[in-house]
Amino acid sequence: MCNYFQEQSKDSVRQILFSSLFSPQGNKTDDSRMALLGKLVSMAVAVCRVPVLECAASWLQRTPAIYCVRLAQALVDDYCSLVPGSVQTLKQIFSASPRFCCQFITSVTMLYDMSSDDLIPPPDLLEMVVSWIFEDPRLILITFLNTPIAASLPIGFLELTPLSGLIRWCVKAPLAYKRRKPPVSNGHPGGKLAKDPAAVLDKGCQPLYSKLHLSVLQVLIMLQGHLTEKNVYGRLGLVPFDHVVALVEEMSRLSDELNPLNATKETELALDRLAQALQVAMASGALLCTREDLRTVCARLPHNNLLQLVISGPVQQPTHAALPPGFYPPIHTPPLGYPTHAAHPAMPAHPALPAHPVQTFIPGMAFPYRPIR
Repeated sequence: MCNYFQEQSKDSVRQILFSSLFSPQGNKTDDSRMALLGKLVSMAVAVCRVPVLECAASWLQRTPAIYCVRLAQALVDDYCSLVPGSVQTLKQIFSASPRFCCQFITSVTMLYDMSSDDLIPPPDLLEMVVSWIFEDPRLILITFLNTPIAASLPIGFLELTPLSGLIRWCVKAPLAYKRRKPPVSNGHPGGKLAKDPAAVLDKGCQPLYSKLHLSVLQVLIMLQGHLTEKNVYGRLGLVPFDHVVALVEEMSRLSDELNPLNATKETELALDRLAQALQVAMASGALLCTREDLRTVCARLPHNNLLQLVISGPVQQPTHAALPPGFYPPIHTPPLGYPTHAAHPAMPAHPALPAHPVQTFIPGMAFPYRPIR
């Protein structure tokens, strides 16, 4: 099969056959179909068969996300878990099929949502994704830039970009790694013989998340021009607001689970990243919401100075109706329970004062001209 797709010269024929063979049908054969697809794409990665990877990229774009996640899991098992060091083979397809890499990143960010210790991305996978995006941040926009855009995206499919998933990784990472339980040695957690590999591993991963966060902000900054060029600025949110709501709820649960006194530093870092991502996403048009919406959603989060600045913003005051001439609305209204003072009575008019004599010009008197210096 790998050789057939490689040798088929017509791309349209390849795409139709690939879709016919591997599109889920909703029956018992889907498991066998998915197992065969995982082996085929894994082999295409190993021997760098670009036509197969391009077909897989199109399949990921047209297939419900639950199946896309299964394919991503198969590749992660083969190249990040089964054989140590084999991730380098997967890493090399970056230049061969950027389209597939973009869709693969979107799938793995959905798979590893950091909701539990088992769903934190493996270090090899994290390092590979960060290296791809840091080398070329536009990689995660390939699907968006090469797809005809509709006003509303189909529900249950992969997003046009992995931006939401990558923001979730960066924001939740400090708290998710803090939540991880230390290993058990001789029945005693944290015993003398137990070197905490999770702690050592976390120190190596956190700089990667900082690097990834910078790349995501760079992509968000460049988005405004692309959204305007596609004529969807203000109409298409590449960072959906419901994803932000879900992320804030997850952050709130994580902060409640952890002892606030032991996770102050991690909580502050997570909230700083959230505030930066929200601010840049709103400014670029990737996130379509009002600051009032953000204030409501973020009300349960711990206090953070940067987040408060972002969600406060300028408040639009209601415009006053037409006022009668000479009337100005008071700046401060009296508090409840205090009496209001009546307006002062009109003052009586003063009697007319005698007119001063008008000084006239005296002929023959010269006035020297002195220019102002």
